[in-house]
Amino acid sequence: MKKTEEKSTLPENYEELKKQASRTSNWRERLGAVEELGNWKNKHVVDILIRIMNNDSVYKVQEAAFRKLKNLGEDVQLPQRKKGEFIKDINKVLLRIKKSLPEGHTFEEFKEKVKKMRLDVYDTYEGNKGSDFDNWLENMWVK
Repeated sequence: MKKTEEKSTLPENYEELKKQASRTSNWRERLGAVEELGNWKNKHVVDILIRIMNNDSVYKVQEAAFRKLKNLGEDVQLPQRKKGEFIKDINKVLLRIKKSLPEGHTFEEFKEKVKKMRLDVYDTYEGNKGSDFDNWLENMWVK
């Protein structure tokens, strides 16, 4: 009986939302999944939201999971915002991408190559930097 009750408290698209919540290359999809999952009080949903709150690479997504967990009545603490590099050795990663481009390439070409080669990096920094992302990336490119 308990399994039936649990099943009825899950959204119909639970499996798809679970996949969206784990997509490392799209913080907007993860945020959307958090927003939708947070409307359902269920142990499976709470477990996913706790994992996201504690481990997501984009702080906005962590905050959203925290808010949803609080709304569901969970006793949780918001993790501190990560300082410094979000991805280890980001300077080396970006330098390798820069060196893979032809001499005289443009910033836009660099930006596109980062997005194609390392969508996880692009997504993490875009999500965390927000409107400062392009300036940050351009400064990294100029170095």
